[in-house]
Amino acid sequence: MTNDIPPQPYVYEGLDPTPAPKSTIDDVSDAVKGAANRLGEAIEEGRKPGMPLSILSNIAREAPLGSLLVAFLLGVAVARRR
Repeated sequence: MTNDIPPQPYVYEGLDPTPAPKSTIDDVSDAVKGAANRLGEAIEEGRKPGMPLSILSNIAREAPLGSLLVAFLLGVAVARRR
């Protein structure tokens, strides 16, 4: 008996194998996660001192009834246009 090793298939090391295609659900999931991350970052940027969301939250904290009145009037104005 000889110690011959059976022939191995040739391996080409030049290119990576093609990746398996991702499912549609994975693509949509990745897109939603990316959009949520970008939205969260934008909100965090807007909450920094001196930025619009910071100013709005300070106004709402100082005068909650006045803010509620303004929001109600804006809602009525938008609803009447439609």
